[in-house]
Amino acid sequence: MIIWLQINKNIKEEVNKVNRKSQAAMEFLMTYGWAILVVLVAISALAYFGVLSPDKFLPSDCKVTAGIACIDKKVTDTGITVTLQNGMGIDMSNVVLTAENCGQSSALATLNSGDKRNLSISCTLTGSKYNGDLSVAYTNADTGLTHNVTGKLVDRIE
Repeated sequence: MIIWLQINKNIKEEVNKVNRKSQAAMEFLMTYGWAILVVLVAISALAYFGVLSPDKFLPSDCKVTAGIACIDKKVTDTGITVTLQNGMGIDMSNVVLTAENCGQSSALATLNSGDKRNLSISCTLTGSKYNGDLSVAYTNADTGLTHNVTGKLVDRIE
């Protein structure tokens, strides 16, 4: 009988050790589980309310080519307006701005060396951002040769 009691006591001690280890593991998992759940809820709330919207971090960029500077730009749902400055050292005539998925400027412009001019394109744009290629076609006033240079416009639609 004493042997039976000793075996029974040893079994109870082993079961208690396993139970204590299981309880510690369960408490560990529950604590970190709740912490992870809180973080996921916080990130979900930020995404829902637009704080994590990639459109807010969109870099605004306008580049054409060396010598033709894109000074300013404005993209709206009704069109694109770009301010170009001639830094080529030559006079340009018949300047036409073309934007991808938008069309081209209606009036032919003249840009003398160092001049700035707004060129506008009317079109309908949808969405929250514009990301397209620009093309500037011009004629060298001295030689009469026509050139076409390209660039890039990335901006938020206002």
